[in-house]
Amino acid sequence: MMRTAFIALIGALATALSACATGPRFDRDLYDDAIAPAQAARAADTLAGTGVLWGGLIVAASNLETGSEIEVLAYPLDRAQQPDTSRTPMGRFLAVTEAYLETVDFAEGRLITVAGALAGTREGRVGEARYVYPVIETGPGQIHLWPIDSRARTEPRFSVGVGVMLGR
Repeated sequence: MMRTAFIALIGALATALSACATGPRFDRDLYDDAIAPAQAARAADTLAGTGVLWGGLIVAASNLETGSEIEVLAYPLDRAQQPDTSRTPMGRFLAVTEAYLETVDFAEGRLITVAGALAGTREGRVGEARYVYPVIETGPGQIHLWPIDSRARTEPRFSVGVGVMLGR
């Protein structure tokens, strides 16, 4: 009886903890996750209109007359759709939206996940080097800005250990 109650408690605790996970809930079936930004830049004509789900580290954000633009250094997404900066970067991309985004919030170094449709390329520069950016058109509800300490919140904080206590 005690064992059954313990197992039920562990199950309820696991369910409660998984419900606390925050992050985007983009339907991966709507997006082609096999396309990397570098590939999209090379095949922009054939991939135009294709839905992608990318994320990464914000390099720059700016507000334009027609909306906002975010330059992102892309990283693979983990299961929670959060950029995994411990892996190799996949190139850069531009996310454009007709919405006004507060550039203080979308600051350099923040993590972001973006869903949208490929809309061609735009030439730019990374330092002194010429660079061709794939462009994603995105809209409300398709941009997820991760909290500053999001890695700490999404990784488990549970550990099991054995301790020894010495007394006087």
